[in-house]
Amino acid sequence: MPPRGSRGPLPPLLLVWALAACAARASEITFELPDNAKQCFYEEIAQGTKCTLEFQVITGGHYDVDCRLEDPDGVVLYKEMKKQYDSFTFTASRNGTYKFCFSNEFSTFTHKTVYFDFQVGEDPPLFPSENRVTALTQMESACVSIHEALKSVIDYQTHFRLREAQGRSRAEDLNTRVAYWSIGEAIILLVVSIGQVFLLKSFFSDKRTTTTRVGS
Repeated sequence: MPPRGSRGPLPPLLLVWALAACAARASEITFELPDNAKQCFYEEIAQGTKCTLEFQVITGGHYDVDCRLEDPDGVVLYKEMKKQYDSFTFTASRNGTYKFCFSNEFSTFTHKTVYFDFQVGEDPPLFPSENRVTALTQMESACVSIHEALKSVIDYQTHFRLREAQGRSRAEDLNTRVAYWSIGEAIILLVVSIGQVFLLKSFFSDKRTTTTRVGS
């Protein structure tokens, strides 16, 4: 029984929406990359498939990593050194397992957090008959517009979350540095104050001793 106030279920529309959402493969992962470490990922891709690799360093050091993408024959399709973020789109030239790696081997003590989004294939039409000769109905056009708008919203939300995480990391790092600097200044002031007290004390002690000697 549908809930009160509902106009009834829409199984065909929901089924089409679910199939469209699952047709294209996409991997979004945020992982830890220790210093002097390298992490590789593998994806089975069919020939002629359009793929997009997008990555961004969220935390750690200068927010940079090395990235390398190879085809099944080991041919380097993409290689960048010490990049904070980038995006690369390519079309698979043959069937096989493609490998992309992120390296932090140039860093001796800095830990990194890396986010990447690897999309394989393009989204199919929301409706199977979207590419037909006749025009879409008003309901179908509205569904397509909503679908595209929601995809844009998801992309914007992802980028805003990454920027927020990166900004928070930088703020925490700055706060830690300020705290250490303040502690250092406090220690220096304490040492200087104690030194001045002992200096004045020794000065007046020497003055009293000299006065006593002169008076005697």
